[in-house]
Amino acid sequence: MSAWNPLRLLGLAGMSLLRDETSVISILEYLPTELFPPLFILAFCGRHSEALKAMVQAWPFVRLPLGGLMQTPHRGTLQAVLDGIDVLVAQQDRPRRCKLRVLDLRHTGQDFWRKWCGDGAHGYSSTLMAPVAEDRSRTEQSLTPVVVFIELHLKERTMDRFLTYLIRWVEQRKASVHLCCKKLKILSMSMENIMKVLSRVQLDCIQEVQVNCTWHLSTLAVFAPLLGQMGNVQRLLLSHIHVSALDEQEQQHVVQITSQFLRLHHLRDLCMESPSFLEGCLDEMLRCLTTPLDNLAITHCLLSDSDLSHLSQCPNISQLKGLDLSGITLTYSSPELLPVLLEKVAATLQELYLEQCGIMDSHLETILQPLSRCSQLMFFSLRGNLISMAVMEKLLRHTSGLPSLSQELYPVPQESYSSQRILQPGRLAQCRAELFEILRVLGRPRIIWISSSPCLHCGDNTFSHPQPIVYR
Repeated sequence: MSAWNPLRLLGLAGMSLLRDETSVISILEYLPTELFPPLFILAFCGRHSEALKAMVQAWPFVRLPLGGLMQTPHRGTLQAVLDGIDVLVAQQDRPRRCKLRVLDLRHTGQDFWRKWCGDGAHGYSSTLMAPVAEDRSRTEQSLTPVVVFIELHLKERTMDRFLTYLIRWVEQRKASVHLCCKKLKILSMSMENIMKVLSRVQLDCIQEVQVNCTWHLSTLAVFAPLLGQMGNVQRLLLSHIHVSALDEQEQQHVVQITSQFLRLHHLRDLCMESPSFLEGCLDEMLRCLTTPLDNLAITHCLLSDSDLSHLSQCPNISQLKGLDLSGITLTYSSPELLPVLLEKVAATLQELYLEQCGIMDSHLETILQPLSRCSQLMFFSLRGNLISMAVMEKLLRHTSGLPSLSQELYPVPQESYSSQRILQPGRLAQCRAELFEILRVLGRPRIIWISSSPCLHCGDNTFSHPQPIVYR
């Protein structure tokens, strides 16, 4: 008898009911709210299109998190749901019971289905399921557009059938349906198709943009006006934007791109990977920032002394929590530039990445004082640089007073290598012992990680597996 629990009985009753979809449709007006989600799951998994269409029109929650059920999009079930929405938006007065305002096609909402179809159903009171305030007039509710949330990962040269179908459906109903996404990720797609997709999206809904594909600067300039319309973007990542030579036309492209930053009033995190166009132009971008940044990453490119100088003078980096300058060669930079920059952010900085910057002893010694004043620092990585044991000891002494520092990644001391830059295990073991002794003398429980230079056979950004040195 233990197998016949209430959930099992409910499932059997639902499957029996769905054998006659007309019966389901006739009882929806009287169906208790808590039974809608389990019955909807049964209808969805069984691909009962007419029942799905009717349940959408009577859905008693603000949000329908359909994406949580769609491991692989099935056009028939999606079409049934969209047909139900079509009936809703076409009605002058929506059914009194229906509260549906948001169709969520993102891979979220599992908590909704788990709560309502499990033991915690009756106690769940998340705003995910909250009804629309009852004092809104029926006319006002009927005029409210239905919002459809999707995940936009544009990773194919052409649009897949699911996205093509959805875009066409939204295009035909743009007055009554708004298509929104929080996170836009572009990996590979023609600019023509990108423009087509984004022309149907409410761009001011987008909060995160990742352009992670190889674009020429002129292509980014075409995309830039769309970026400028994404006024609520908080995080922006631009990766591998190339330029052959920064001639007059390319300079104009830089202006077209950076000027759009003036419209990004909520930008907090800016990450630019391999932006070859930035050398000598960083000040143009910095001048267009309108709000203080929380995190800034400019990596694997060339920056001039004037760029670093403008960076340290920019008022909108004074509250940085994260700074990543990995892959920017600082060997030939004026030695005073990096210390000035660290002084600027010392009060708030929590994460600092200076990997593969060509930093040697003389450079590191110039930043020890400002580094020791980074009282909020929690993570520091210096991998891929050439540092001696003597300066490594100075570094450990200067950072021993940082109360929050808990993750430290350092290069293997240069004494561990032969003159041909071949790692010598015996020398490495000796250096590790000396580093442990330094930690013991400093007297603070601490774990540091050291790794050798990037492997030439694995790619420029691949480090050997870091090994910990633990003093407790």
